[in-house]
Parts: sequence; C-alpha cells; structure tokens
Amino acid sequence: MFLTGRPLGWQALHKTGLVVTWVVALALSGAVQARDPFSGTVPLTALPVEAQTTHERILAGGPFPFRKDGAAFANRERQLPSRPRGFYHEYTVPTPGARDRGARRIVCGGVPPTRPQACYYTGDHYATYRQIEP
Repeated sequence: MFLTGRPLGWQALHKTGLVVTWVVALALSGAVQARDPFSGTVPLTALPVEAQTTHERILAGGPFPFRKDGAAFANRERQLPSRPRGFYHEYTVPTPGARDRGARRIVCGGVPPTRPQACYYTGDHYATYRQIEP
C-alpha cells in the first residue's frame, strides 16, 4: 500500500487497520449515526422569537425584511415531501448579529402562501428540518 509514494511498513498498515476497525465498530454500535434531514415536529412557541415573527408575517402576507422572502423553494435536495414546482416558498428568519441573511429559514408549502398546508423550520440552512406545529 502506498500513501506517499513509498511502501508502508507492517506497523503503519497495522495502525491503519486498527483505525478502520475502530470506525467500523463505532458505526455498527450506533455511536455514529446518519443525520436525518427531517427530525419530526416542533411547536411554534419553541422556535426562536424571530421565527415566530416570520411565521406571523407569512400568514399576514408580509411585509418581509428581505428581498428573497417569498421566493419559490425548489426542494432540490428532496428533503421535504415531494410536491409540484412552486408549491414551497422560503422566508428568512433573521439571526441577531448576522450581517447577512444567516442560516435560519422557514419553508412553507401551499396555495395561497398566507394559508400554508405545512411549514418547516431549518436553523442550519436546509441541512435539517422540523415541521412547525401551529
């Protein structure tokens, strides 16, 4: 086996084998788990106050502080339930102290947007979602 252009000695291969064995054992034991993009539901009142305000604005039809608020959300990663194009719309949840839009969003689906069928909160820029309970 070569990693640096030189053959590895028995000791290096032995250490590498131990590391691989350890990682596999952790994975099989459940200590290392795959990240589930959809992690259940969350009550609206348990979300940050900024998310609650954003949700209120969605139901009222605005006004929204960011130009991209209300834009169609494509669900390219397919982490939310599959729906026709244009079903989902995204809204920024302001992050105190952030100089940009930050990572927090609410994505709602339904027509009209002021009466969404479902809304989802992500605090990590679409990596994970929780459905908002009204």
